[in-house]
Amino acid sequence: MSAQGGTKAVVAALLANLGIAVTKFGAWALTGASSMLAEGVHSLADSGNQALLLLGGRAAKRAADEEHPFGYGRERYVYAFVVSIVLFAVGGLFALYEAFHKWQHPEPIEGRWWWVPLAVLVAAIVMESFSFRTAIHESNAVRGRASWVEFVRRAKQPELPVVLLEDLGALVGLVLALFGVSLTLLTGDGRWDAAGTACIGVLLVLIAIILAIETKSLLLGESASRAHVTAIRSALVGEEVRSIIHLKTLHLGPDEILVAAKIEVDGAATAADVARAIDAAESRVRAAVDITQVIHLEPDLRRAGAEASAVAPTDRGRSAGSPTER
Repeated sequence: MSAQGGTKAVVAALLANLGIAVTKFGAWALTGASSMLAEGVHSLADSGNQALLLLGGRAAKRAADEEHPFGYGRERYVYAFVVSIVLFAVGGLFALYEAFHKWQHPEPIEGRWWWVPLAVLVAAIVMESFSFRTAIHESNAVRGRASWVEFVRRAKQPELPVVLLEDLGALVGLVLALFGVSLTLLTGDGRWDAAGTACIGVLLVLIAIILAIETKSLLLGESASRAHVTAIRSALVGEEVRSIIHLKTLHLGPDEILVAAKIEVDGAATAADVARAIDAAESRVRAAVDITQVIHLEPDLRRAGAEASAVAPTDRGRSAGSPTER
């Protein structure tokens, strides 16, 4: 995923949510509809989340220093994890609290402004659809043949999956709010509005949990994708490098991979030959996978009974590679 594509989707979502939040809070002020308040807080939380993603992307660009020799690439994962917490606490829990309060004290939507929530929700659906369309377009450019579930689970860059889930949640939430408000207007029973608000809260909590699980895995450290691992394995072998004894990869950030490998060299080779072989292998790996930033190669001789590792690893869950490569 290009940083430019992720930033474009985040900015589009930020602008859409800011505009939507203003209209929702205005509708709530005029009508008192709890679903409008819950949706307004939802859009405000989403706006804050997109600002956090932009801040995380900027922080991740800092150069490596003595305290952080591998750089700050994981800042993007940290901010994405904070986004899941904000969505859970500010969006989901607040909506559930508001739904509980309105269920106990239901209020119909009356007065000359009864039509405002419907107009706001329809307009919000249109604006949110444009933001969602942008996120889908940017994601399609990088997800390849992966399904949407696989893309969200395996993407190493957090921005697009986060925006995709937020926009999807926002659209579904708007439909739920429209459902609750419409039935409240038709029946005069404010509990329909409360029910719609509760559904919005449950939806946001579920999305927040999914985001937290996926970003936690990234924070813990994931190996390179199966395609990248295969390319690295192929690039390592050549000249004086006979085979790979074992290989480990790790994402230092969305666009940075660390490679650590023990490679088999010719037992009769001189130290100079081994040094040249290592330099050549590093060059081949960087040419094959351009986001490989750090490479550590340890030359060794293959012992009798040592496990061959020329076969590409299987893909398990989000990460690619066998347990020894995670």
